[in-house]
Amino acid sequence: MATRGLSNALLVYDGDCAFCALWVGRLQRTLTVFPRVTTSAEADTEELGLSDSDIRDYVWLITPTRHLAGAAAFSGLLRGQRQWGWRFLAHLLDTWPVSVVADMGYRLVARFRHRLPGSTPSCEIPRNGSHTA
Repeated sequence: MATRGLSNALLVYDGDCAFCALWVGRLQRTLTVFPRVTTSAEADTEELGLSDSDIRDYVWLITPTRHLAGAAAFSGLLRGQRQWGWRFLAHLLDTWPVSVVADMGYRLVARFRHRLPGSTPSCEIPRNGSHTA
């Protein structure tokens, strides 16, 4: 994804989750190129082609040609940076076996995000899939 690719991209995250909002803010301050951002509550999921469970379970980076979820969305953010170090890290994240570990790490953080620093009870995703907020 070229740097200009992020100018037409949209990052969709769980705005009810303080942990998620904290990290989106940190990434916005750290990365020099960043897409438009919207919360899952503000996003038109039907127009984006996403289900409620898609939105609940993953952060999404949506470009005109791709829908990237979870660790792949994070990698997509890094691929769109001007600095070669971020792009190299994205390449590593996309390469087996690192991609498998990154995906497992994303799922682990997403599952237990309500227990991590900066989180609130609204960050929890109950096993039945409905939010506590």
